[in-house]
Amino acid sequence: MKYDPEADVLSWELSGAKIDHAVEIGKMIVHFSPKNVPVLLEILDASGWLKQSEKVFRAKRPIAVPA
Repeated sequence: MKYDPEADVLSWELSGAKIDHAVEIGKMIVHFSPKNVPVLLEILDASGWLKQSEKVFRAKRPIAVPA
């Protein structure tokens, strides 16, 4: 996983496969192999995304634990 502070992009390489094409979904870009397997995930505006994620993890919700 790499973070580029100038571009504010978080990149996560999922495999070493060759990238064939990419699809932008909101503030994410998913790069796919020729077989449509995700290869690289880029999160745009990563600092904002991390702040939102932190709010989710800090939410005080009970966690059900199986007996």
